Amino acid sequence: MDLYKIFMFVALPIIGIGWIGYAIWIHKIRKEEKTQPKQVSQRLSKTRSEISDWARQVKNAESPREKALKKRHEREAQRLREEQTKEQKSDD
Repeated sequence: MDLYKIFMFVALPIIGIGWIGYAIWIHKIRKEEKTQPKQVSQRLSKTRSEISDWARQVKNAESPREKALKKRHEREAQRLREEQTKEQKSDD
């Protein structure tokens, strides 16, 4: 037998056993990680809170058109109140 064949008969089973051991070890580590709670970094929690604050602001924000309509309605309401007070004074 050649030296190469002897080497292969010895090396391949050792490599196979090593790969099987590695797979078992990785499986064990992943199983342990699943049981532990996920750790949230301070930076991630800060970013999440900033995004939720921004979303809340966007939700409560008015568009320029809504603002203009609101001001227009307020001006009209004020004008009507002034007219009513003038009519009441003229009636007195």
